[in-house]
Amino acid sequence: MTPTEILTVAFVVVGSFFLLIGTVGLLRLPDVYNRMHATSKATTLGAASIFLAGYVHFGPDGLGLPSLVGIVFLFLTAPTGAHMISRSAQKMGVSFHGSAEWPAEDEE
Repeated sequence: MTPTEILTVAFVVVGSFFLLIGTVGLLRLPDVYNRMHATSKATTLGAASIFLAGYVHFGPDGLGLPSLVGIVFLFLTAPTGAHMISRSAQKMGVSFHGSAEWPAEDEE
């Protein structure tokens, strides 16, 4: 195996691991906030690793460029989406699991 193939396989394995962890978190965690955190963090790392594997495999001359664009898009949209899900759940009155509460808002 060439070093490029080894690096590609390593990125796919790491990405698959993080995607698996995100899936387990989605299935096992108790509320929307914990699930959102597990999926946004783990799948961002997992999908970015898969994109990097595509970039390493196809190279920088044109065919690997969509992988880099995908990584940029992922890092711009995943945190924004997670924030919007969290704010929407808060505004709908979805409570935390256990005794956790939202911090008190400062009134000026």
